[in-house]
Amino acid sequence: MTIRTARPSFGVLIFFAVTLSLSAYFTFAAVQGDFGLFRRAEITVEGEKLEREVEELRAEVARMENLTLRLSDEFLDLDLLDQQARDVLGLVRSDEIVVN
Repeated sequence: MTIRTARPSFGVLIFFAVTLSLSAYFTFAAVQGDFGLFRRAEITVEGEKLEREVEELRAEVARMENLTLRLSDEFLDLDLLDQQARDVLGLVRSDEIVVN
């Protein structure tokens, strides 16, 4: 008469090992993968930074549009024209003293 001992079959151990491995892989991918939680947080921070940069650029464009309007033929600001002539061309009036 043979005595059989109850031991788990080899297939059950392989099944649990594969299940555990797949669970660990998908958990890792959900947290640190290309579309994971950490990447989403990075994208959110980068988006906020780019929005601030867009606002700064819009303010700069508005300032440049204002200066362009003030130098146009329809609306000529003589003080701005004088300042630009001095800066760009290096012009000085005859009654001024230049100090370097």
